[in-house]
Amino acid sequence: MIDGRGLALRAAEILYDKKAVNIIALDVSHMTTITEYMVICNGRNAQQVHSLCDDVEDAFAEAGIPMKKKEGQNEGRWAILDYGQLLVHVFHPEERQYYRLERLWDEGTNRLELPFIHDDEEKPFLP
Repeated sequence: MIDGRGLALRAAEILYDKKAVNIIALDVSHMTTITEYMVICNGRNAQQVHSLCDDVEDAFAEAGIPMKKKEGQNEGRWAILDYGQLLVHVFHPEERQYYRLERLWDEGTNRLELPFIHDDEEKPFLP
């Protein structure tokens, strides 16, 4: 079984491959008991939010990684996939800007380095 960090990196990679934008992965294990890691990203529209969730869900199911719960996917505005050690948040751009979830969880030192993000690509979202 993959640990929480591995799950976060794998989810971020799947989202990147499927053209999610502004992807960040955070280690929040020292901040909360609800999860160890969060991946936060956004799609470009409601349809893509839904598709991105499907992509992560399908890849994890194929790998035998059970989901505990999911919320909001049908609306395509802010979806959460709960894998216990990992919460994946997929936002519509407007909701991402409004809620600015990163402000609550990003301490500046708890971001995981995402090896597929390069200097010439879109930078992670900064509120």
